[in-house]
Amino acid sequence: MTPSKPLELLAPLSGVLLELGQVPDPVFASRMIGDGLCIDPTSQTLCAPLAGVISNIQDTGHAVSITDDNGVQVLLHIGLDTVNLAGKGFTRLVEEGQSVEAGQALIEFEADYVALNARSLLTLMLVVSGEPFTLLADDVVETGQPLLRLSPIEALDAVDEEEGDALFSKPLTLPNANGLHARPAAVFAQAAKGFNASIYLHKQTQSANAKSLVAIMALQTVQGDTLQVSAAGQDADAAITALVALLLQGCGEPVVAPAAVVAPLLSSTLLTGVCASPGSAFGQVVQVREPELNIIEEGTGEAAERAALERGLRAATEALQALQNQAAGSAQAEIFRAHQELLEDPTLLEQAHALLAAGKSAAFAWRSATQATVKLFQGLGNTLIAERAADLADVGQRVLKLILGIQDSAWDVPECAILVAEQLTPSQTASLDTRKVLGFVTVGGGATSHVAILARALGLPAICGVPVHVLALANGKQVLLDADKGELHLDPDLAEIEHLEAARQQQVVRHQRDLAQAALPATTRDGHHVEITANVASLQEVQQSLTLGGEGVGLLRSEFLYLDRNRAPSPDEQAGTYTAIAQALGAGRNLVVRTLDVGGDKPLAYVPMAAETNPFLGLRGIRLCLERPELLREQFRAILASAGFARLHIMLPMVSLLSELQLAREILEEEALALGLSELPKLGIMIEVPSAALMADVFAPHVDFFSIGTNDLTQYTLAMDRDHPRLASQADSFHPAVLRLIATTVTAARAHGKWVGVCGALASEALAVPVLIGLGVDELSVSVPLIPTIKAAVRELALADCQVIAQQVLGLAEAAQVREALRVYHAATVEPSPVLEN
Repeated sequence: MTPSKPLELLAPLSGVLLELGQVPDPVFASRMIGDGLCIDPTSQTLCAPLAGVISNIQDTGHAVSITDDNGVQVLLHIGLDTVNLAGKGFTRLVEEGQSVEAGQALIEFEADYVALNARSLLTLMLVVSGEPFTLLADDVVETGQPLLRLSPIEALDAVDEEEGDALFSKPLTLPNANGLHARPAAVFAQAAKGFNASIYLHKQTQSANAKSLVAIMALQTVQGDTLQVSAAGQDADAAITALVALLLQGCGEPVVAPAAVVAPLLSSTLLTGVCASPGSAFGQVVQVREPELNIIEEGTGEAAERAALERGLRAATEALQALQNQAAGSAQAEIFRAHQELLEDPTLLEQAHALLAAGKSAAFAWRSATQATVKLFQGLGNTLIAERAADLADVGQRVLKLILGIQDSAWDVPECAILVAEQLTPSQTASLDTRKVLGFVTVGGGATSHVAILARALGLPAICGVPVHVLALANGKQVLLDADKGELHLDPDLAEIEHLEAARQQQVVRHQRDLAQAALPATTRDGHHVEITANVASLQEVQQSLTLGGEGVGLLRSEFLYLDRNRAPSPDEQAGTYTAIAQALGAGRNLVVRTLDVGGDKPLAYVPMAAETNPFLGLRGIRLCLERPELLREQFRAILASAGFARLHIMLPMVSLLSELQLAREILEEEALALGLSELPKLGIMIEVPSAALMADVFAPHVDFFSIGTNDLTQYTLAMDRDHPRLASQADSFHPAVLRLIATTVTAARAHGKWVGVCGALASEALAVPVLIGLGVDELSVSVPLIPTIKAAVRELALADCQVIAQQVLGLAEAAQVREALRVYHAATVEPSPVLEN
């Protein structure tokens, strides 16, 4: 809609006026983005020339767009090539979606820094929506002075954008060093306007009208983003071909030709990622993605739309309950229980209801509420919270389909499919037909994501963190997925296929043998016993572990009682759960309960916590509990209620200071005395902070045991996020630095007669068993399904041999060398299954 009367725009800066044609940049000077003017500034605060809404502000802070109620759209761009400064020298004072008044400060900038480090400080004010204007000022202006008078224009008959089924380009990787900022975005939008088709540019779950400069800039693209172009209409094919070529050529900016980068990667015979679920498979590539949903913004009345939303939420809750009931284990059931909790989140519902009250449709309101929260989670820079965002996006899509009446059916895939996707959701993973799907490969996700947990439960080999170029593989291409090594072989030869198939068959036979012998003790060939216990988060998992030969619980993750709920569990609920688990184990088995390990990366809705820049190094674990001692006291009382039913141990997470242990022990002693207990449970600490491992000789006299959490110990030792898609393969617990810290801990414990367990993921890797035994670890607490495998691995070894290989690998330089040495050792010392020798 155009303005009904002239509109005056104010000067956003003080300075000297220049005509647009004098700007030394052909895209701006040619008015490709829009007509306007240029100011050589003498002030350092950019102000709003009109009242409206911030329709886009670049993350780098160098450009901002404002749209008023009548559709007038103005772009302000500080300097030339300032996108290269990556935000340095700019301070954003407003956020996207915020309403502003004329004259309100938008961005502050350091003029000297920008002038010295960018091509120019010349600042542009462009009328992107196309209204003609009259200049109201002379050569010099002051901030807030009337500068342009916009004239209303007659509404033109719009060129009908043709309808029809949308065609999608193959995914491509954006080559522009600074993404699609104003200049390349303008080139792209101008080219798109040359076609009659309805054209959109897609980045993950975001889409932008390809003919709108501001919409393209709002995607906030960066180099390496995966983009797709879609078009619907008679010239859709031509539009996609031309616009994809334009993107690959950099939209007028000099770039490294993507073909020079992508082609070698795709012609390479191997793509690597991170193992999300072990195993191997040979099959054909099947690219999968969710179709776009057609959502109407305006509703048919608040009451009707509210009822539609409630029906969708109710149906989603019922579907998630069915998935819980079908889940193969409690870990899978917990995922969908957490999804149910998200459906009841009051903040989400408040946002959606506010939009319904504003006249929006149920689908639009729900999508807007979930997308806003997903974007918030993704922007926090934390991997675990980003995985929570993936869960929310999954739930959001489920409800959206139900509101729209779309059947959420499984993909129709051919036999022997290796699925390839940017990312899968837990719902999609749970619904995979394992008779047809042999495994999957994703660009996003992590080894600890809910998708990875489900893949392991389904027995599907899977890798994540694979380069985006995997999305360009042709459907039907024969590939070999070796998830154990995190590899996708693009051109496997017959020998590789036969070798992997033989290995897979051997694994099947071996697993059947291990299950049959699960009750046998984990004793080496030379008579050394290693206790194999379970990592659990429910009574159901405890019971399952006992049927699989588990000798106790080496890690009870007590936070399962606290997470995914809006209020703390009652003391009676906690005590009842711990007592039931202890009774299931019996007096002869260990029960090691880890106190509440939340905070930072795992916030509790009912415990106020300040946002932290780096939650992994923040107020979490024992630090949080000592900050709120009543939380710790209540948990100690509940745990102590189970004393006498099993051999009770209490373990403190994230201990880095001796004073933390001493203070926690004092609180435990006070609570035990108040309950009249004559004997304290054993008290130990997790070794997951390098300082604790290095000071283990100081801690040892004050603890009853150590348990090593190799996941956190690895990421803190190597300064690598263990779930980072590009670093996860390097953040490897087999690294000699991590193994040396384990050795240091064991030596200190031995000197004081204390035992050491390993409860991190390293304990669940059969390849690591020889080195852990050789270093002197007494107990391995492992993932429940792997108990028979790890027990069998111990029985194949000799302690003396393990001690030799352990000392050898401590002298190596990298994790890959350690893994290779252990593979050679395994091949030389472990006899193949006699079943397969024929």
